[in-house]
This record gives sequence, C-alpha cells and structure tokens, in this order.
Amino acid sequence: MGLEESAALIRTYELQFVPGLLQSEGYARAVIRLGNAGAAEHEIDQRVELRLQRQERLTGPDAPRLWAVLDEGALRRPIGGPEVMRGQFEHLIEMSKLPNVTIQIMPFRFGGHAAEGGAFSILRFPEQDLPDVVYVENLTGAMYLDKRDDVDTYLQAMERLCVDSATPERTVELLGDLLRET
Repeated sequence: MGLEESAALIRTYELQFVPGLLQSEGYARAVIRLGNAGAAEHEIDQRVELRLQRQERLTGPDAPRLWAVLDEGALRRPIGGPEVMRGQFEHLIEMSKLPNVTIQIMPFRFGGHAAEGGAFSILRFPEQDLPDVVYVENLTGAMYLDKRDDVDTYLQAMERLCVDSATPERTVELLGDLLRET
C-alpha cells in the first residue's frame, strides 16, 4: 500500500477479480470473505474499510492516474451474486467517468494475449530517479520487481493489452451490456 500511495501512475491487469481500487463495497466484501473464510465479521469490516479508504485517493488532491485492464473473465465470474455484480458494474461505469481513470476490458473473443501469465500492476512514481515497480501478487505474498529488464517485459505486455483490449468507450458499452444481463 505504501508504494501505491506514492505512485503517480498505476497500471494494472486483472484476470480473476476486479482490481481493489475499483471494487464496490459489496464486491470487496465478497472477495475478502473468499480469502478469509474463518475471519470474524469485524475483521472483514476492517479489511473492507481499508480497501475503500485506498480508493479515496482516486478522487482526492494529487490523485494518481489509474489505467486498468480487466479480463472479461473477472467480470463474468459471479462474485457475491447478481445484486453484488450489478452494483459492481454500476460502480465501474461511474469510476470510468473520473478524468484520471481509464478502464478497458480484454474480451474473451480476442483469445490468447500478452498477459496470459497472470495479473500484475506497474507503479510509476513522480520522482524521476525512482524506477517503475512491478507488483505481482500470489496466494501467500507478493513479488516486487524493479530490474529494468523485468519491468520492460511487463510494460510491453501492458502496452499490448491496452492496444488489444476494447477501447475505454467500448468498455463502458460492454459494462452496460453486462449490467443488463445480470
């Protein structure tokens, strides 16, 4: 979270879930419950609140630029049931209206693509002397990559994803279609 708070640009690709910075409260609660099945309700509440606090930065002063590519599978996976998914689609449509947020969908029909290896985020900082950092989360932790060759590989994959995915305008239409289907 410290790196995310310092970033001026966050580029993320997700294939399993909607990224945390774009999750509605109901969706966040459902996702957090999945990973913390035995947790007490107050712990779930705390984690949801923390996730929502992270999102506040997107509308505050010096908000970072967020560019998210979501695999269609993340949107078609019914997390929390139809009502939660409807709320999530509505939330994504609203978030896409923010001037610093770009959302794109990588549609199934495209087939294989540059980021089939999994989800990742690239963080860029306002200080020129700080290198970009790639964040790759896994079941038991996370990996941070800052070697130029590693970062360049992920940057190329992200660029390809952005070119191959639905445009931001088409993405809003697709989200509207998903909302009507739910």
